[in-house]
Amino acid sequence: MSKKILIVTDDAGESFEILYAVYRFREAGYTPVIAATKKKRLNGVIHDFYPGWNTYIEKPGYLIDADIAISKVKPKEYAGMVLIGGRAPEFLRHEKSLIKLVKDFHKGGKGLFAICHGIQILIAAGLCEGKKVTCYCNVRLEVELAGGKWVNKESVVDGQFITAQTWESHADFYRDIFKYLEA
Repeated sequence: MSKKILIVTDDAGESFEILYAVYRFREAGYTPVIAATKKKRLNGVIHDFYPGWNTYIEKPGYLIDADIAISKVKPKEYAGMVLIGGRAPEFLRHEKSLIKLVKDFHKGGKGLFAICHGIQILIAAGLCEGKKVTCYCNVRLEVELAGGKWVNKESVVDGQFITAQTWESHADFYRDIFKYLEA
């Protein structure tokens, strides 16, 4: 099996989720490759929970370089794909080349790992119907409208799909990802 992992994000991707993925995969001996609509420097964001707010707040995050354009990715080179949260999935779910790529990974039996709003891309690809998944609680309605079963857990495994709620879920999410990759 390939030791390369595709990390999909773009401008407004959650900085902590991107950087955690990069370094966690490197630590485990995998080669992380960041893919975006273009190979460029991305403007990450930082989402945090602030007392008294009903939802998260957003601040400018880190500048992170994309290694490859989504249109240039060859699925056979990768063991799995991580769909990062933040606001990037909001527009990435409209990228036809990404939706095709996600479907190719699915058909190829490769791991599809989504955190927070990353689930919006799996929904756009039509892959959540009948699946047990989790995501940020305010995306739950989209999951249910797509025929998925939302589970209120930090990380949920359903076959080749591993999903997580937020960056606060990293420990459970990556424990499940590496269990899947090393099976």
